[in-house]
Amino acid sequence: MDEKHLKTLEFPQILARLAKHTSFSAGKELALALRPSPVFSEVQHALQETREARYLLERHGGISLGGVHDIRPLANNARRGGVLQPQDLLDVQSTLRVGGRVRRVLSGLHDIALLADVAARIEPCTELAEEIARCISEQGEIVDQASPKLARLRREMRTVHERLQEKLNRILANPRNAPYLQEALITQRSGRYVIPIKADFKGRIPGLVHDTSASGATLFIEPLSAVDMGNRWRELQIEEQKEIDRILAALAALVADRADELAWNVEALAELDLILAKARYAEALMATEPVAVPFKRLENSQHPGSILDLRQVRHPLLDQDAVVPIDVHLGEDYFVLVITGPNTGGKTVSLKSVGLMIVMAQAGLHLPVAEGSTLSVFDSVFADIGDEQSIEQSLSTFSSHLTNIVRILDRADQRSIVLLDELGAGTDPVEGSALARAILSHLLVRRITTLVATHYSELKVFAHTTPGVENASVEFDLETLAPTYRMQIGLPGRSNAFAIADRLGLSTTIVDRARALVSSEDLETESMLAEIQQAHQEALAARDEALLAQNRIVEQERRLAARLATIEAERSTILGEARIEARRELDEIRNEIESLQDELADRRRQSTLTEKWLDQARSQLKEQEKAVAPLPPSPPPEEMAIPGEIAVGDTVFVVGLGATGEVVALEEDSAEVQVGSFGVRVQRNELERRGRRKATQSEPPAKVPISSPTSAPEVELDLRGQRVEEILPRLDKYLDDAFLAGMPFVRIVHGKGTGALRQAVREQLRDHALVKSYRSGAHGEGGSGVTVAYLSES
Repeated sequence: MDEKHLKTLEFPQILARLAKHTSFSAGKELALALRPSPVFSEVQHALQETREARYLLERHGGISLGGVHDIRPLANNARRGGVLQPQDLLDVQSTLRVGGRVRRVLSGLHDIALLADVAARIEPCTELAEEIARCISEQGEIVDQASPKLARLRREMRTVHERLQEKLNRILANPRNAPYLQEALITQRSGRYVIPIKADFKGRIPGLVHDTSASGATLFIEPLSAVDMGNRWRELQIEEQKEIDRILAALAALVADRADELAWNVEALAELDLILAKARYAEALMATEPVAVPFKRLENSQHPGSILDLRQVRHPLLDQDAVVPIDVHLGEDYFVLVITGPNTGGKTVSLKSVGLMIVMAQAGLHLPVAEGSTLSVFDSVFADIGDEQSIEQSLSTFSSHLTNIVRILDRADQRSIVLLDELGAGTDPVEGSALARAILSHLLVRRITTLVATHYSELKVFAHTTPGVENASVEFDLETLAPTYRMQIGLPGRSNAFAIADRLGLSTTIVDRARALVSSEDLETESMLAEIQQAHQEALAARDEALLAQNRIVEQERRLAARLATIEAERSTILGEARIEARRELDEIRNEIESLQDELADRRRQSTLTEKWLDQARSQLKEQEKAVAPLPPSPPPEEMAIPGEIAVGDTVFVVGLGATGEVVALEEDSAEVQVGSFGVRVQRNELERRGRRKATQSEPPAKVPISSPTSAPEVELDLRGQRVEEILPRLDKYLDDAFLAGMPFVRIVHGKGTGALRQAVREQLRDHALVKSYRSGAHGEGGSGVTVAYLSES
């Protein structure tokens, strides 16, 4: 776009403000050189970059480019064989370090693909950065480790320096030299260590004079005894500097080898700096992203297809808190807008605001407008707004206006937009008005989008009667005699000269005389405009009232929809909870059925095991009976039963075994019975008394042990109310007894409580050699307050 017209629109001032948000010189140069693009895809790309940068600022606080330098001149100098100073090399290293960090950070973030693409162009040059860091400290000093030779020279220098200092200190400390010394100190002159002596004692300490004091009273001499050592120290200094120069030259050569990559890095970082500056400037302006669109194709229409819909535009160079926003738009039936109104009403600012919005958007900048603002991407923007005119206004002459307009008409086309301020001003009003209408007609025929600011009433009529042209006006408040700076599309502006004069107190006679001098057609036009504006205001009020009613209806519909959604959500929640509760109850019933089935299976298994144990006992009993004298046959139980309490020594019939034996011990519910040569423990309700104990009784036959214990334990062990340390030995003995008794399982009652007993019991069962498995009690067995343990088979 033409630089002259960009300057007319004050675009350079925008760039100067943008440049203040950059971080280093190369980014600032790009900001000041930024220009609008006429290519639609480039504009979209630039706007998206700014959007991503604002996202980066909002979500991650941006990314710092502190420490980046424009090192391209340094790289070019190194390429020409120049030697870089330590600080130059540190600038290179700092730029590489920051560039590498920026690349890593941006490549790891989402939703910033364009910024990541720019960062991907950064070359880390890791070897160069590491070599500089190895050789140069952060303070810009060449470190000893830069080369083995430098390390050796500096070690030797320190040794020689220490010896030289010791030598000079001995001279100063010698009492014989005290009268000759001006001061007992060591200083330097011309890079040599010297001591100050009184001029009157010259020669008393042999040495080389390197300087004298201003008064001549002091000579600075280098003692002869220290000259060789001083020479060696100086030689080492020269060798050190040569090695440093060699190291710097080698580093400069490395920079020269990577000069192209360094230049690419600076360019990529400068581009990122500019994009981030656009984002920060947008935040400062409280800007929004405009919608850039291509020209529309309108069939059978003289309209060029340009789109301009700017909402709540704020001129970016004015105070954003004080500026009055304006709305500017073009319709599909017009593309030439004629803006009229009083002086200082904001016409010029409106034209500049429109022009600035277009060029800023096409430069990738977000705009101080409301959401939804849309504009076409124009090939060029032409502006005739005074001669180097600023917002404060300084009108140019008619000739300068016309010269500028001639250039514009030569270059503008259907994809351009033309902004003309005070078209036809500066000459005879009649001729100027005619010329303005002719220029507008020419622009209309060539289908060039145009915005014009004027005072001519003839142009108002032209806009009203010509297809493709529309009136617009800036408002003026007759009560305050001040412009409102608001724009109205579709209404021409009034001059309001007579009304202002009357309000300011000009004589009524003079005002009436002035009105009489105006033609009746002009008075009718002004009256018509007043009526139109009154009707427009009434229409706006009616529209606002209708919108308010519509908003109330929409709000009521929204509330009703929200209430309906809430009711539906509550209904869904209740149904869902009911389904969950039904499933839970079904699960409980199912679990209870499964528990009852498990309990039934356990009881069946217990019954089977008991039958098996009884069968084993019967078999062993028969085998033992074969080994001893056969007992006399027992009469049927019903014939031999003797009523009365069973006592020790009684003969009893054991129902479960079908055999007769003698009671040898009694307990509350059980008895130990000697059956043949072995003893068994059975419940007392399984015994029938068949005979009383005899007075004299021979010794019972010797018992033959069987696999069952002589005292079978109960199936259930109750440990409730006991301490953990008490139950463990008791539980261990109980398990041994149950195992010896051949019991298939036992029930251990520990209660629920705190769970300490349950945990102790189950830890004991887990490691016990006689326990095959265990489980919690089923429904009806005591639940978690009981543990059922299954014993190993004996």
